[in-house]
Amino acid sequence: MTRHAITAVGLLLAALIAAAAGPLDGEFEVRSATTSISEGVVVLDAMVSYPNTEQISGALRDGVTLAFDLDMGISTPRRYWFDADVIEYHMRRELSYHVISDRYVLRDAAGVEQDSFPTLDAALEYLGRVERMPLLVQSQLRGSGPWNARIRAGVRRGRMPDALRALVFWTDAWHRTSEWYTWKIER
Repeated sequence: MTRHAITAVGLLLAALIAAAAGPLDGEFEVRSATTSISEGVVVLDAMVSYPNTEQISGALRDGVTLAFDLDMGISTPRRYWFDADVIEYHMRRELSYHVISDRYVLRDAAGVEQDSFPTLDAALEYLGRVERMPLLVQSQLRGSGPWNARIRAGVRRGRMPDALRALVFWTDAWHRTSEWYTWKIER
């Protein structure tokens, strides 16, 4: 390896370590969440605030895909034992940057549904808005209630180019979850 190549690798490694110091720092929380019953279906409305930093924007432009997770659950309290889960639901969406179209592309985990956005702010705002998402049929809520509902958001590094993967495999700075946001569901 030449001296210039070693210097370039060293500079790249130093930049990656500096970026790994906290790329997901910033405002990250579930701001609100409510459920309502519409035509016999329990639906969720929620607002999540995701961080928008230079490191995130730069990583997306360098080919890194970010995975955004929503973990949701509804349980019924028990007096002398753990709460009984009525439903647990996990949703993952992936955000990447498409260089040719100069747009941010959001896909569901299966790669079936896809949206594109002109800016990172627009993509993160869309990601953070959950509107009228069906969770379960009202008849699955057995008993008289109340039921405990919870939601948590997470973001992690997804796919990345092979050259970057070899350099940042040891860092966990690209994984963050919010605190659980909880509320009661009444009939």
